[in-house]
Amino acid sequence: MEKVGITIIGAGVVGLAIVHELAKSGRKDILVVEKNTRYGLETSSRNSEVIHSGIYYPKDSLKAKLCVQGRIKLYELCEKHKIPFRKSGKLIVSLDETEFEYLHKLKENGQQNGVEGLEIMSKNMLNQLEPNVSGYGALFSPETGIIDSEKLMHYFYHTSKEAGAIIVFDSKVIDIDRINSGYAVTIEKDNYKFETEILINSAGLYADEIAGYAGLNIDKLGYRIKYCKGEYFKINRNINIEHLIYPVPEKVSLGTHLVIDMAGGKKLGPNSIYVDSISYDVDESHKTDFYEKAVRYIPDITLDDLSPDTSGIRAKLQDEKDDFRDFIIKDETENGLAGFINIIGIESPGLTASPAIAEYVSRMVRI
Repeated sequence: MEKVGITIIGAGVVGLAIVHELAKSGRKDILVVEKNTRYGLETSSRNSEVIHSGIYYPKDSLKAKLCVQGRIKLYELCEKHKIPFRKSGKLIVSLDETEFEYLHKLKENGQQNGVEGLEIMSKNMLNQLEPNVSGYGALFSPETGIIDSEKLMHYFYHTSKEAGAIIVFDSKVIDIDRINSGYAVTIEKDNYKFETEILINSAGLYADEIAGYAGLNIDKLGYRIKYCKGEYFKINRNINIEHLIYPVPEKVSLGTHLVIDMAGGKKLGPNSIYVDSISYDVDESHKTDFYEKAVRYIPDITLDDLSPDTSGIRAKLQDEKDDFRDFIIKDETENGLAGFINIIGIESPGLTASPAIAEYVSRMVRI
């Protein structure tokens, strides 16, 4: 069998960030295998493309630490390599006094996580900043922004290849065997097998499946992924709003928010629907629900302004009734799999955190 030093399963933004980090450190023995026909076709290209500041996540969680670190790294990366981004800022809008009080807790949590510049705004301050947004008050996050995620992945992909990494597509992993020198990996196409010393599982929606192939009990370990679909509806006319507009967060998501892309287009989303299988259809009957949620803080919007846009699937570790679950980024040595690194449950803020996740994983590889 052919042998490689490091294999990464999955060429989404996290897998690409990892190969970029390892390749720039001088490793020449890296292989990335991706089951799709190109990089970033799933969750990495079906999201809000927001650079999060790090407000929401519990102090000292991986999500909190890697989001804040990743945001800083991402802005530096974009500036240095001309990757399109805009530090647009975000307003989390409260609709009543109870929600407004919660914003103070959210601000305190963000500050504990190291988020800079957070500001509570009164109704008058909100109206001065965004006259077309209605609310009781808001939390302003100036460090939040948006990014062209395709251009980011393009940068990671091409610089990694230039540094000597091999990235192959149409290469679905169907089996993993533990061997003395590491792992024997089987690819579905031609039943091709190869050996690798280190195996990094960054397979996104299928990361639990890959962990199972390696012999891990994903239910016992809490690794099973739940698919949570998020739909978007496009706003078909210009609404004069400059900042990202979010509601107070819900239990399972950040809530249906106003998304602005790099071209200035605006859409609403995503909602949160737990599903058993992957489908990217958008149910037009959900338009009324999107409108009713949005009109509370964007009173100028009408039902006719909305049309179905796109959707994505989040790789959640928690179901609708569960509390917070953190990213799983773990070397499985204690489970008898030395050199096998799992990266599971990478939902928001995965895009923001990607360069920090890459650095975190690269330290594991070097140990």
